[in-house]
Amino acid sequence: MVGLNSRIRALLLSGSVVALAVAPAAAQTATTSSPPNQQKQAKRQQAAKPAAQQQVQTPARDPRDALAQAGQGVQALDTITVSATKTEERAIDALAPASAITQGQIERLQPNRLQDIFVATPGVAFQDRGDDPSTAINIRGLQDFGRVAVVVDGARQNYQRSGHNAQGSFFLDPELIGGVDVVRGPSANVYGSGAIGGVVSFRTKDIDDVLRAGERWGVDMTGSYGSNNARGLGSIFGGVRVDPTVDVFGGALYRTQGNYKDGAGTEIGNTGNDIAGGLLKLTVRPADGHEIKFGGIFQDYNYDIGQFNRGPVLTAAQRALYQGSSVYESNVKNYTGTMSWKYSRPDDMLFDWNISLYGNRTDNDQTKTYHNSTSGAAYCGTGNVGNNISGCVGDQRGYRLDTIGIDANNTTRFDYGDWRTAVTYGFDVFNDKVTTWDSRGNSNITTPSGERTVSGGFIQLKNNYASWLEVIGAARYDHYELSSETSSASGSRLSPKITVGVTPLAGLTPYVSYAEGYRAPSITETLISGAHATGGGPALFTCADGTSGLFCLIPNTGLRPEVGKNKEVGINLKYNDVFVSGDSFRGKINAFRNDVDDYIELVASTPQATIYGMYSKYYQYQNIPHARIEGVELETSYDAGLWFVGLSASTLRGVNTDTGLGLASVPSRKVVTSGGVRLLDRKLTIAAQWASYAANTNLPAGYLPATSYDLVNLNVAYRPTADVTLHFSVDNILNNYYRPYAIPGSSTDGTSQNDVLFSSPGAGIVYKGGIKVHFGGA
Repeated sequence: MVGLNSRIRALLLSGSVVALAVAPAAAQTATTSSPPNQQKQAKRQQAAKPAAQQQVQTPARDPRDALAQAGQGVQALDTITVSATKTEERAIDALAPASAITQGQIERLQPNRLQDIFVATPGVAFQDRGDDPSTAINIRGLQDFGRVAVVVDGARQNYQRSGHNAQGSFFLDPELIGGVDVVRGPSANVYGSGAIGGVVSFRTKDIDDVLRAGERWGVDMTGSYGSNNARGLGSIFGGVRVDPTVDVFGGALYRTQGNYKDGAGTEIGNTGNDIAGGLLKLTVRPADGHEIKFGGIFQDYNYDIGQFNRGPVLTAAQRALYQGSSVYESNVKNYTGTMSWKYSRPDDMLFDWNISLYGNRTDNDQTKTYHNSTSGAAYCGTGNVGNNISGCVGDQRGYRLDTIGIDANNTTRFDYGDWRTAVTYGFDVFNDKVTTWDSRGNSNITTPSGERTVSGGFIQLKNNYASWLEVIGAARYDHYELSSETSSASGSRLSPKITVGVTPLAGLTPYVSYAEGYRAPSITETLISGAHATGGGPALFTCADGTSGLFCLIPNTGLRPEVGKNKEVGINLKYNDVFVSGDSFRGKINAFRNDVDDYIELVASTPQATIYGMYSKYYQYQNIPHARIEGVELETSYDAGLWFVGLSASTLRGVNTDTGLGLASVPSRKVVTSGGVRLLDRKLTIAAQWASYAANTNLPAGYLPATSYDLVNLNVAYRPTADVTLHFSVDNILNNYYRPYAIPGSSTDGTSQNDVLFSSPGAGIVYKGGIKVHFGGA
């Protein structure tokens, strides 16, 4: 499915990376130097952390690279993150529900798509379609329209296309990722506007993920193959330190797969795809403490989306759905460009800044290739079937989102007696421009074009007293403006945050937190307007603008932004040398209640009598006065070197407090147990993961719940030499059938949205094998 141009681009980029990496081998050897940011990180961590915490910390220099080469693991919660407070700290030390996923964990899992790497992360779920390789992420029951802020190398990913499934997604291949930080809930309100559900910050691979200690240049080459069905991956990443002040890094990948079968043995149509991508980074350190980085990412996705109807066709409603089944050949090009300027020196208490400029474009071009019924021939013309919802075979449509933005902040530190204070302040602005076109269908109605600008500024005071008290206070001001050809809206608000944590004993830190978050309405929610097309049958209603269709979509320029008010209590646990010398235990336990005022939901009017029965005439995004989501999350891990074990869990409950009805987006309860052993002088690692899900049945009327299910995965990594690693894994060993999220539509009369129903099951058993080879030198 992927075009020749995509293959050529990937091949050329791969060749360029190899040339960049290998050429220095014959050049004059330069003095090897560790990146200044790693040196300053160690000094600043030692200066900023209380003595009692330093006693149980691992070394500040990130040990991932050395331990990975030795066949060992590291505690992911020891990873440095800035997502919670905009200041560098380890995830385990953050007084927030923060999690981290390392590159080593990602490689061990051999993920096919992003959801594979978040299985053990509490409170995180996905509403992905099997026939669409994009990712729709859910945190604590909140998703869609930017409720979860997703950033890649600091660039926001705001793509949205309305349909029968998630109302917001993004495109990112897991092979590009060097690490992930997750903060659940609005506790990260300083990070950016809209994140009432949380923040997911992806870091793509960089030179430190490939080069080993003492190397000036290095290349990693990876290849893998999997069953169910013909899953192939090839990638190459490499870089060179031209001198201590300049790094060049790049890479490329190609991934392909055919249609997979679910656990019941049914082939899920159009789940095959071809993906090509690459990245290039240039890092310059013009002066002590300064680092300027230029980055570019390109991805090309080719796939077919849509399902061939396999449901019953006994009633008029079922026949209408049957006739509406369509397939689209899709080509998505995703471009991300970033430029960042960081400055930090351990001896400079006034300035520690990070300024990022970015641009992102997601361009989705689709051509209709199939329609399930010939009854639309009169509408489309002889031999060209279709309907007025999705157009006719051969018709084209497109969705484009352009985002540009800036994010800037600085931290000033000062001490007074036993008090250590860090004042962080900054601002961020982004602009979304949505362009939708549809030659004959109604996608330009359901996903309207428009423009939105969202901006905000914040100030945060982080105070530490002696070794036992931490107090964080913050306030953020947000403002938004959006417009289309016919309408506009705007709004603003100040959101506070306060967190208090104490450390009565080294390694034990309980905390309480209150944080508010503010999400501006999206273009679609505010400006959607017009008649939903009939599909070729008779119109049920005539709308106010004179058009007619199945129902009328009404704009709402008076839509109020959502405000999340989150109460949280948590405990951080961090101990070394618990049972044997060198072992470590990490744990985070959180309980929360997020009260969302003016929660935005698509609301139908009172049903009216029609020729097909009782149907609603009007649909409009409206503010629900109050929604409440509450739950408990657990994330623990113990590593004894030769063996390791972990347990994570989350249980959530979400309701419309005015009606008592459940929220459809609240995911299943899950408990994930993982563990493994390291043998043969730690060259062989065998790990298993058991995830058990209990479906959420507290749903609004007309939803088919997710299934309750168990997923068991096995991963084996063997390193016969220092430069070669062999991987083998089995996903879904039990070959279970499962649908991981609720399906819109009735569970009793067979009118569930068929394209979602048949694209939602996950793959059955999958066997995968791969190899990673490293080259490098001084």
